Amino acid sequence: MTTSQPALAFEQADVSVGLQKVQPAKRPQLTERVSWSGTIILILCAVTVLLPLYVTISMAFKTTGQAVDGNAFSLPAPFSVEGFVEAWTLTRFPVGAAISLFVTAGTVIATIVLAAFASYAIVRNWDRRLFRYSFFYLLAAMFIPFPVVALPQIQLTGRVGLDNPVGVILLATMFQLSFSVLLFTAFLRSIPIELEESARIDGATTWQTFWHMIFPLLAPMSATVGIFAFLYAWNDFMMPSLIISDPAMQTLPVRQNLFQTQFSNNYNVSFASYLMAMAPAIVAYLFTQRWVMEGVTQGAVKG
Repeated sequence: MTTSQPALAFEQADVSVGLQKVQPAKRPQLTERVSWSGTIILILCAVTVLLPLYVTISMAFKTTGQAVDGNAFSLPAPFSVEGFVEAWTLTRFPVGAAISLFVTAGTVIATIVLAAFASYAIVRNWDRRLFRYSFFYLLAAMFIPFPVVALPQIQLTGRVGLDNPVGVILLATMFQLSFSVLLFTAFLRSIPIELEESARIDGATTWQTFWHMIFPLLAPMSATVGIFAFLYAWNDFMMPSLIISDPAMQTLPVRQNLFQTQFSNNYNVSFASYLMAMAPAIVAYLFTQRWVMEGVTQGAVKG
């Protein structure tokens, strides 16, 4: 039995009308909800950081008379750099900055290299007790603050002739090693072992595999470990003040404390000195914060 053409055309038109009727409606656009409680908390946290920074910058550019007028939040009028000039001379800023840079650079390099070595050995030999217990030992050392072992460290460095910036580099590296190994091991577990196996098939030794293949892959985490070590070594006050016996070889934070009595009334000089000392750390963090966040998050997920 055949169907006539008018009836077929009528059915097709009916089907098309039905399709138009059953077309899904457009979904309404979802609007993002603003968490006002979280926003207010973030604003308060930002104010607690930005307000002291504003006072520091404002006081540093004031004259001595403006600095002691009791109005710390007022803008300097006129702007003056006499505080920076006097702080530069009193603290011998070029010498202190050079020593701080030497201590910081040595700590950063030693921490990255030693932590990378130790982490690679621990991760690739995790099934052996010695390496596994070494990792737990390093983690336990994170809970030992420097003041607890300060006295024996002072005596030991003095007896072996390390009561100088070199001794500070060694101790700072040791105290940064635990946290750095923790970061490196988490990152190394995300690197496939097949990469090393292919290198060994090509005849590469363990040393060559690490330097030419593994260590370049650790660049994001190395940047993270480096910036943490930089901030720790540059801003540290207690360790250099206790370890370094010669006042002429002290770092910037200790030099600022040595002249604290002279800055008791000259607030513009003290704040100018603080601003010059913390400026390198702020600049370093601003330029490397992207790698810090990448390094922290990349080791969290395997794959």
